[in-house]
Amino acid sequence: MRVLITGGAGFIGSNLTWTLLGGGHDVGVIDDFSTGHLENLHPAAWSRTLDITTPGLAEAIAEFAPDSIVHLAAQTSVPVSIADPERDRLVNVEGTRAVARAARAVGARRMLSASSAAVYGEPEVVPLVETSQKRPANPYGHSKLEAESVLATELRGSGTDFASLRFSNVFGPRQDAQGEGGVVAIFASRMQAKQTPVLYGSGSQTRDFIYVGDVVAAIVSALEAPLPLALDGLDGPAYNVSTGAETSLEELAAALRLATGYHGDIDRQPAREGDIDRSALAPDKAQVAFGWQARAVFETALGRTVGWFAR
Repeated sequence: MRVLITGGAGFIGSNLTWTLLGGGHDVGVIDDFSTGHLENLHPAAWSRTLDITTPGLAEAIAEFAPDSIVHLAAQTSVPVSIADPERDRLVNVEGTRAVARAARAVGARRMLSASSAAVYGEPEVVPLVETSQKRPANPYGHSKLEAESVLATELRGSGTDFASLRFSNVFGPRQDAQGEGGVVAIFASRMQAKQTPVLYGSGSQTRDFIYVGDVVAAIVSALEAPLPLALDGLDGPAYNVSTGAETSLEELAAALRLATGYHGDIDRQPAREGDIDRSALAPDKAQVAFGWQARAVFETALGRTVGWFAR
C-alpha cells in the first residue's frame, strides 16, 4: 500500500508510520508540527510540513499520490476547544473536508478519519455502540461529530471508500505528556519523575483506555479490509476502536503507582468543564467488519508506557 498520514509526526501517527514502513508499505506524512515532533518522523517516510487548513494541501497529497489516506491531524484538547471553539472547528471540520476532497481528487481507494469517544458525551448506559445517542459535552465532541458528517458528504458515491474510527482513550509510547496530553501520559511522566500528579474530579470517573499498538493494528486492519467500510444506514461508516472496559482514574493511578514505584501524594482538584463521568465503547462492529480486537493486557501496556517515559 501507499499510505498518506496526516498528523504522522504525532503520537498515533508516528506509531502507525513505523508499523506500516516495517510491513513494507510506502508512507507519506503531512504534519504542521504544532503538536507533532520532528524526532517522531521516520527517515524513510516522505514528508511535507503543512497545515491541513492552508492552501497547498491538495497539491502535496497529489504529489505523493496515495492509494489510501489516514487522517489523524486534529485539535484534540477539550479545554482548548472550549477556549477557542472556532479554531477547533476549523481544524477538525474544515481540515477533514479539505483532506476528503484531496482524497477524492487523487482517486484514493480508502480514507480513514480519526474520530473520538467524545461524540457520545455523557452516556446513560455503557458500553456505547455506534448507534448510541450522540450528546457531545464540549466543542471538541461537536466538531468531531460534524467531521464524521463532512467525511460522508464529501466521499459517499465518489469511489473512495471511507470510515470514521471512534477512538476511546489512547495511551502508549510517544504520547505527549505536556499541555493537554492524555491522562496516562501525564500521570506516568510525573510519577516517573517523582512529581505530584493532579487528579481532576472524584477519581471515580471511568475511561476506556486502549493501547496505541491496538489502535495501530485496528487502522492497518481497516486499511486492508477487502469489503467496503462505508456501509449504508445510521452510523454505517463509524467504528468504535476500543476495549469495552471501564477503568476509573483511581484504578489507573493505583496501577501507575505500582508501575513507577511512586509513593507520593496526588493533588486533587475540582472536575474540569467539559469532562464526563463514564465512558466505554463496544468494539464488536470493528471485529465483524475488519477482524480486529484489542489484545494488549492493560498492566503490561502501562509498563511499556512507563518504560518509554523512563528512557
